[in-house]
Amino acid sequence: MAIEKRIDGETPYHGVIVDVRLDRAELVDGRIVRREVVEHPGGVGVIPVEKDGTVWCVRQYRYPMGREMLEIPAGKLEKGEIPLPAAVRELSEETGLTAGRMVDLGSCCTSPGFSTEVLHLYLALELEHGAAHPDSGEFLNVEAHSLGMLTEMAMNGELDDAKTIIAVLKARRFLEAEGWEKF
Repeated sequence: MAIEKRIDGETPYHGVIVDVRLDRAELVDGRIVRREVVEHPGGVGVIPVEKDGTVWCVRQYRYPMGREMLEIPAGKLEKGEIPLPAAVRELSEETGLTAGRMVDLGSCCTSPGFSTEVLHLYLALELEHGAAHPDSGEFLNVEAHSLGMLTEMAMNGELDDAKTIIAVLKARRFLEAEGWEKF
């Protein structure tokens, strides 16, 4: 296995969400290369599914993309924060939902070529409804979609948020294995 060895580096940018590190690394053949690394504390995403297959999503404007996007409820981890409690918090804040059962769907590296961000994904079941209480400056709309429709949207390119696509497909596979047929 080819491993790149970090020689040194600097962090010229410390942001609110990310830091950017500029490193020098040695390749297996001895050449020295530059690597840019976006350091991110990671995040969580939750796909809340009702007994009838309804999934609660959020639609919000994403500044980097310049448009609104349909996504599962999600949020950033604070440094050292444990993912499951963060997922419970984000679900409640963005949708007002609480789950009687949270299933760990695993994690994914969002852009391993330049970012340290890892997202931890959960399936929320046995839902109870309450009032949403989004963070200050967070403007979103909660929408209901069927798991079947979200699957189709993921497969035909209408749904293009990676964490949402991954969560939809993993949740569907998990629920099918549990004998669910309500999609």
